[in-house]
Amino acid sequence: MSKDIYKKLAIHLDNLPGGFPSTKSGVELRILRRLFTPEEAELALYLTLIPEESRVIAHRAKLSPEDATQRLEEMSKKGLIFNIKPEGHAPLYMAAQYVIGIWEYHVNDLDPELIQDMNEYIPTLFNMENWKQAPQLRTIPVDRSIDTQLEVLLYEKAEELVRTHNKALVAPCICRREHAMVGKGCKKPEESCLIFGWSADYYERTGRGRVIDQQEALDILQKADEAGLVLQSSNSQKIVNICCCCGCCCQVLKSFKRHPKPASLVSSPFVAAANPDTCEGCGVCIDRCQMEALHLEDEKVVLDINLCIGCGLCVSTCSTGTLTLVRKPESEQAEVPQTFKDALIKLSRVRGKLRPISAAKMVLKSKIGRVVSSKRLN
Repeated sequence: MSKDIYKKLAIHLDNLPGGFPSTKSGVELRILRRLFTPEEAELALYLTLIPEESRVIAHRAKLSPEDATQRLEEMSKKGLIFNIKPEGHAPLYMAAQYVIGIWEYHVNDLDPELIQDMNEYIPTLFNMENWKQAPQLRTIPVDRSIDTQLEVLLYEKAEELVRTHNKALVAPCICRREHAMVGKGCKKPEESCLIFGWSADYYERTGRGRVIDQQEALDILQKADEAGLVLQSSNSQKIVNICCCCGCCCQVLKSFKRHPKPASLVSSPFVAAANPDTCEGCGVCIDRCQMEALHLEDEKVVLDINLCIGCGLCVSTCSTGTLTLVRKPESEQAEVPQTFKDALIKLSRVRGKLRPISAAKMVLKSKIGRVVSSKRLN
């Protein structure tokens, strides 16, 4: 086994849309050594974002189909790769990005050393300029903050997005769990990440969450509003997840707050507006704002529009109507990709990682396997 297998895996992961950049300290290699055995790292090199049967991957990796299937199943359970099991068809296996992907899949087996390495790596991993051009998540306002007169598209309403899915699953928030493990957590609900579609199937098979009905998913959204959690879904009109995020633990929101103008990074069609003349200075909105965009001056609310990400948490509990949500000018609104696959293609283009293949089809034709289309990822 090559001593450089983890460097090869790091390059392989960096060629995926989410990226896995190198550092001077080599912390990214320490992370991979914690997660992958050398044999798993070697096999992971043969997977792409196109789902394939194990026999196709076995051919490339020069393994027997039986050996490949067993190892791929084990890697799927460990959260190192992703698999799909369509009813009536052979299982399909594909590469997983590090974020959003492998890291989140390790929510049930974190340890302090891995958490320490991850926190060291995050400032390098989260390239905010790439995020600005092609975010993996977008902010959705809590439903109570949306005025009936406000123009809102269906994919901009969290409850409507939940209702488009027949199957939902709730998983622990890895950000709050990792902070709690090192004594830096908060008291906001941990079981709060909503997963849908193929991802829900994967989480269920690998024991990373529990299946819930649609009403419980809607109840979780209500509890998130009550707890002051920002709703962030996958950056697509057809979503695969909704995260319920706090500003003290969420690594995305914390990365936003390290930027001088977080509002310029976030994908959100809305922003808050304040009318200080009607403000009674109760301060409720100050505590609810996860981006620290609000403060009081002379007992009147002041909004820093450069920090506002349009989540609506300040609006939903403003008893005087001082705070409202307004739609951004069209020129300031980011285009929302139709599917999560489209969002990944856009991110690949931004990072210069899209290979010369038809991005619209993303189809692999194997000499020994049937054609597998990435439409399965929609």
